Amino acid sequence: MAQHQQSVIDREARSDEAFLGAPRTTFSPAPPEAEQAARATLRAQIAKLEAELSQIVSQRFPFISAELSAEAAVPAAGPRIPDLAELERTRDDLAGRLSELNSRSAQRRLHEHGARDLLERMKLEPGRYKYYRVPVRDLGQGGCGVWEVRPRLGLIGMLAGWWELTLSSGCPLGRGSRTRDPVELR
Repeated sequence: MAQHQQSVIDREARSDEAFLGAPRTTFSPAPPEAEQAARATLRAQIAKLEAELSQIVSQRFPFISAELSAEAAVPAAGPRIPDLAELERTRDDLAGRLSELNSRSAQRRLHEHGARDLLERMKLEPGRYKYYRVPVRDLGQGGCGVWEVRPRLGLIGMLAGWWELTLSSGCPLGRGSRTRDPVELR
């Protein structure tokens, strides 16, 4: 509030007290400048939180997804300007979701770190990790591959103690339908 506006309010209050003999209490809405500043601050905070949420989801996508809250999933009845309370609820909801996604991301990083450590140990001593499997997804990579310790030459390698770490070739091929095309039946 500007100093000039405050002096006008104080002058009016003194004249009312002199006229009525008692202080007058009235409700005055927040000045438009203050409300605009609060709205701008809240919108900036919401934009920052949304940017952080999208960054976490885009970096960790297949492993961490962004679920919408039940409140956010319900569309509004039409175009409108949210009031300050609604902007604050939106900001608080986004802050809660950001906190939850940060904790899930930290848990996923720990899981991937443990899988990488296990893979390194499997590379160094495959004989100690017979038939262990580490999916590529556990390492934070996409695809269907699996690192596995297997005997080198099948049964002979297993009896001789020859173990090796191998990476599967990837995703299995898709199979077509078992039914024949109706045109082929004729």
